Amino acid sequence: MDTDRARFDHLGPAAAATARLTHDPRRLVYGLVAVAVLLSWGVLIFMAGAAAQRGLPGELGPGAGILRALPELPLPGLLERFVALCLSPAPPGEISIPLFVALSGMWMLMALAMMLPAAAPMLRTYCEIADTARAGGKPVVHPLILVAGHLLIWAVASLGFAAASLAVQAVAANASAAAPLTGMAAAAALAVAGLYQFSRLKEACLEKCRNPFTILFANWSTRAWPVFRLGLRQGLWCLGCCWALMLVMFAVGLMNVFWMALMALVALGERQLPGRAVGKAAGAILLVWAGGLLLVSL
Repeated sequence: MDTDRARFDHLGPAAAATARLTHDPRRLVYGLVAVAVLLSWGVLIFMAGAAAQRGLPGELGPGAGILRALPELPLPGLLERFVALCLSPAPPGEISIPLFVALSGMWMLMALAMMLPAAAPMLRTYCEIADTARAGGKPVVHPLILVAGHLLIWAVASLGFAAASLAVQAVAANASAAAPLTGMAAAAALAVAGLYQFSRLKEACLEKCRNPFTILFANWSTRAWPVFRLGLRQGLWCLGCCWALMLVMFAVGLMNVFWMALMALVALGERQLPGRAVGKAAGAILLVWAGGLLLVSL
């Protein structure tokens, strides 16, 4: 480390700091990921507050009263337009491209806020292998390339979640008995999420996410495209772990930041804690909740 520091002593303070980040990008990557997560949470909280002020309980679910107590803060013009689009109902019988794009962006923010922290084992493992390779004088692909592949999977998944959101809005708007149908749809989402927690596919995906070393080391490359593909592969495993947890948001309200935080903790706990206790406990709670909601809806 002292040798690396001396290597940039001839540069000015700002240039030396930039050079060190380029030489050892771990802090830069961790910092950018942390900023992305915090900004995503900030925007989602602003959106939840706006939904509460506009009286949209269906978007909030439990805990809406706390959000209504928050002061209404002014938003930048572009963000205000984005929030307004996300909270606007779908036009009856029409496909609104701007609304679809806005909802896709909202789901991507939710993925960043809820699921990016759970990708910490992958990012940490890659940086550790990269440090070893760099110490041996080998070239290393920047870890942001890996993160980009990972996020591309969630970006594509966000398109699917946005389409599902529009479909749910259309069904709720056109149904003569919207409340029972909405309750049964929410129960179905909870049941699917709960059952998936006990599936072998969930267990296989979770194992890959918990232990990324084997995949990253076996497929290590000094070229950008193979590393990007590694990110895609890890993103698929992550999606396989967490897509069902995202379904819970359809049941509790898309703008319910309290449940977003809880699902994020479940996803993080599944990756970081040994065994399957966290996932199976979450699955059991979701199944009991789904049964109760179905009985109430009927």
